[in-house]
Amino acid sequence: MVLIFAETWEGTFKKSTFEAVQYGAACAQAQGTEAYAVVVGPCTPPVESLGAHGAAKVIHLHGTDRFEPAAFASAIASLAKELGATQIVLSGTANGKSLAGVLAAEADAAAITNVTGLPSQFAPLTVERSAFSSKGIEQCTSHAACTVLVLIPNALGTQQASTQQAGFEDRTVTFEPRSTPGLAQVASGKIPLPEAERVVSAGRGMKGPEHWNLIEELASVLSAGTACSKPVSDIGWRPHSEHVGQTGIQINPQLYIAIGISGAIQHLAGVSGSKTIVVINNDPEAPFFKAADYGIVGDAFDVVPRLTAALKAHLS
Repeated sequence: MVLIFAETWEGTFKKSTFEAVQYGAACAQAQGTEAYAVVVGPCTPPVESLGAHGAAKVIHLHGTDRFEPAAFASAIASLAKELGATQIVLSGTANGKSLAGVLAAEADAAAITNVTGLPSQFAPLTVERSAFSSKGIEQCTSHAACTVLVLIPNALGTQQASTQQAGFEDRTVTFEPRSTPGLAQVASGKIPLPEAERVVSAGRGMKGPEHWNLIEELASVLSAGTACSKPVSDIGWRPHSEHVGQTGIQINPQLYIAIGISGAIQHLAGVSGSKTIVVINNDPEAPFFKAADYGIVGDAFDVVPRLTAALKAHLS
C-alpha cells in the first residue's frame, strides 16, 4: 500500500497536500492497492475530505501541535511498517524536505527527492526527478522494500476532486521530541511561496524597500505571493523567507512576474519550473528576457502601476 503524509498549514490542508494525495492514489491504483493518508496534529477541515482526492482511509494522529521532524518521522515510520507501505509520499515543502531524510532512516527506506512524475514501473520502482538545478531530468531506480518519494510542489498539479469520502481512524500517539528547534515566525495569512499559483517578484531595480508597495499591490490584485531576488534579501530590503532561487525557495507557479531582476543563472534555477514567466525590466539586454514568455521593456515605476490599474479594471 501507499502512505501519504498529508501536511497542514495553520490548521488546514495545503494545495500541495491534495497534490501528494492524488499522486499517492495514482501510485496505489497502478499497483492494485490502496492509498492511506496520515494527518498529524490539529486540523480544521474534516480529515475524511481527503477521500475526494483519492485517499481510501485517513489516519489522524493526535498528541502534538508542533512540527518536529524526528518525532513526526518516528510516528509515520511506525505506521508505515505496521501497514506494510511500499511507498511513502511527501510534498517537497520546507517541512517535507526536513522530514524526508530522517523518515527514510526511521522506516529503513530509500528516498528520492524532486520527483516530477509518476513511476514508469514499480518492480523495481523507477521514477524521474529534477536534477542539476532543474536543468536536467534524472531517472532513478529503487530496489528497497519501501521508498520515500518527495514531490516538487506544483510540478504535477491537482485534478478535479470527487465527492468520495475516506474512511478515517483517530489515534493518540506519544510524541517525544529529540531536539528543541528555534522557531522563526512568518507573517500569518501570507501565501506560502511553494503553494502560490501566482508570484510577483522584484529585485534591486525597485531601488529601495520603500517602493515595495507597488509589488504588494500588484500581488494583492492577482492574489499572488510576493518574492524577491537574493541580493534584495541579502541587503535587508525583504525577508529571507521571500528569496527565490537556487539557494532560496524553488517555486513552480502558473504565473511568475519578475520586476527589476536581471536574471542571474542562480535565480533562474529556482523559478524555471514556472508555467508562464513575465519579465519587466528597463534593460532590453537583461538575461531574464531569454527565459521569458512575455517581456515588457520599461521603467517599473511606470509599468507596474499601469499594469495594476488595468488588472483592477479588468477584474472588477
